[in-house]
Amino acid sequence: MDGWRGGKGFVKSAILVLLLGFLGASTALRPLRERASAASGSWGNQRLFLRRDDSDISSYWNITGTYRGRWSFVETTNGSSRFLEFGKSNGESVLELVSTPTKISGVHYVQGAITFHDVFDNEHENGVAQMRVEGVYIWPFRQLRMVANSGTDGQPLQEEDYFLSNPYHLLGVFSSQVFQESTRDKIRRKKSFTYDMEKHCNIEIAAQVSHVSSSQNDGDHDRYHLDGLMESPAVDDDGECFSPILLNATSLNIEVYYNKAVNYTLMVTFISFLQVLLLIRQMEHSNTQSGAAKVSILMIGQQAIMDAYLCLLHLTAGILVESLFNAFATAAFFKFVVFSIFEMRYLLAIWKANRPMNNGEGWETMRRELSVLYSRFYGILLGGILVMYELHNFLRPILFILYSFWIPQITINVIRDTRKPLHPHYILGMTLTRLAIPLYIFGCPSNFMRIEVDTNWCISLGVFLGLQASILLLQHYFGSRWFIPRQILPEKYSYYRRLESDTTQTTDCVICMTAVDLTQRSNDYMVTPCDHFFHSGCLQRWMDIKMECPTCRRSLPPA
Repeated sequence: MDGWRGGKGFVKSAILVLLLGFLGASTALRPLRERASAASGSWGNQRLFLRRDDSDISSYWNITGTYRGRWSFVETTNGSSRFLEFGKSNGESVLELVSTPTKISGVHYVQGAITFHDVFDNEHENGVAQMRVEGVYIWPFRQLRMVANSGTDGQPLQEEDYFLSNPYHLLGVFSSQVFQESTRDKIRRKKSFTYDMEKHCNIEIAAQVSHVSSSQNDGDHDRYHLDGLMESPAVDDDGECFSPILLNATSLNIEVYYNKAVNYTLMVTFISFLQVLLLIRQMEHSNTQSGAAKVSILMIGQQAIMDAYLCLLHLTAGILVESLFNAFATAAFFKFVVFSIFEMRYLLAIWKANRPMNNGEGWETMRRELSVLYSRFYGILLGGILVMYELHNFLRPILFILYSFWIPQITINVIRDTRKPLHPHYILGMTLTRLAIPLYIFGCPSNFMRIEVDTNWCISLGVFLGLQASILLLQHYFGSRWFIPRQILPEKYSYYRRLESDTTQTTDCVICMTAVDLTQRSNDYMVTPCDHFFHSGCLQRWMDIKMECPTCRRSLPPA
């Protein structure tokens, strides 16, 4: 194996071995051939030239690209226990290949990586192992031969720009880091698989390349299929590291994947636009001091932090994949507009409504309290990033905490007994638009981030958020304390009480400047704690603007 470990020396040695094999010296590739003959009929004919009726050998097939397929043992399970306890007998595999022409006509140098899924049998790991490979592609005969690349991580791959611009590759890495595994686990698995494999085993891969008929969705994009065998005879010839593995994979149309990502960003942009309209509607609904004071500042702040995280995530994804930067930057910009302009403005309005006495204390006091508000918001934002970085293995429970943003408003409604603080359209619209992104990522089988579908989690999140929205709607129509037994409710002031004094005299309502007939039903007029009389409709409209007595400016309890 040491003779194969040089960069340029490997290419010459590999080409020499392959050419000798073509001339009939089958000793070098004999293990691959013997296993292939026993495993699959397609490998039974080991002649290394094409039949007359095969496709024209003069046409070059560029196999550079991303391939997705499955791996499986030739036998039922791994017959050798010398290396790696495989969790399953088969699983998914992803190949990243870059083909580069050489000075020898018809021979291309191939370099890339193979990612195996469902390898490790451990419930705390995702069972992902990656191996770097290199070899040669004899394109007139559609033959691909590769071995494990023993280069260190510091050596750059040839054609590295392809890997840096491949959205399928990089967004998959990005999503695995964010949603699935930690960096430490990935490095540990990479070392345990790749380095130990190179130390104890030779890795030999032989594959046949075939053309796949393009479908209507592929357009002019050529797709190829790899059907091969991976073997691992030990370095000291003392048995095999693991049983031979069959590999089959089909190239992916990156344009289709690109379109999926672009459609996702369009969905995020449209959702952000709807959220702006809903926020404007809600701000008009609570455009008075009394109306803004009824809204929970924690509820709006929690939603603003969620939008800030989404803005950062989309911006990071756009930086990772240069070809998708414009699409993800647009989605990030709209999310930035939502949280930095509209939600922060609403936060400021709610904060001022809850401090009516401080508004006239001067600019210095106002600036000091504003700095406290902004420092708390951005402090929680940055602290949350650190917490999620350390606890990203528990991302789904964290998402449940973030999606409990209606609970502070429900609690405020019960404590203050507020009347209709949120518009019903805002409640329904925000509930649906907030659910769109997590349901796409964790519930769509063909999501572009290649996250495994978790139906139970999606249903749980939908039920959890739907229950919160239902409680808010019922509070809007039936009262904020409709679900609490009357026995445990605190005593509430009644504006329809009757005075024990003589009520035959008439008094004027200072709101509409007309007389209040105290001889009529008590529901026709309301009495404040300071014993001032008003028409019921007049005082209710007044309290929607200010919770102060129109006559003496005394604070009023909730109606």
